[in-house]
Amino acid sequence: MTTVVEVMTRDAVPVTSTDTVQAAAQLMERLNVSALPVCDGLRLIGMVTDRDIATRAVAHGLDGTAPVGNIATEPIDWCFENDDLEVVQYKMEASHIRQMPVVDRNRHLIGMVALADLTAHDSGLASTLGAISAPSLPSR
Repeated sequence: MTTVVEVMTRDAVPVTSTDTVQAAAQLMERLNVSALPVCDGLRLIGMVTDRDIATRAVAHGLDGTAPVGNIATEPIDWCFENDDLEVVQYKMEASHIRQMPVVDRNRHLIGMVALADLTAHDSGLASTLGAISAPSLPSR
């Protein structure tokens, strides 16, 4: 059994719900990532993606000074570092997400697992990519 800790990326950089949308977008650009965890201190509370910025901020006329908390996705799926990677892949497929936060038992952020991390472990990766990329209904 392959576990999340074997493929995850440690030291994920979070934002807070009070950080601005512009600051989050600039951090995404600097880190070359498409999603950031949103934390209250060390505790994971949500995620903000480049898509959230486009569809929940820009599309609704919010400017860059709006707080991330206004557009972040909550609640979110997460996993633990000792979770079976195949189970996590299934959760990612079912939720149509490309990255998942990894937390400890106190829900403190310890890393991220993303599709890029899964490429080294091709156990069903093609089906994961297909399921995640399939069109889904809006969550409104």
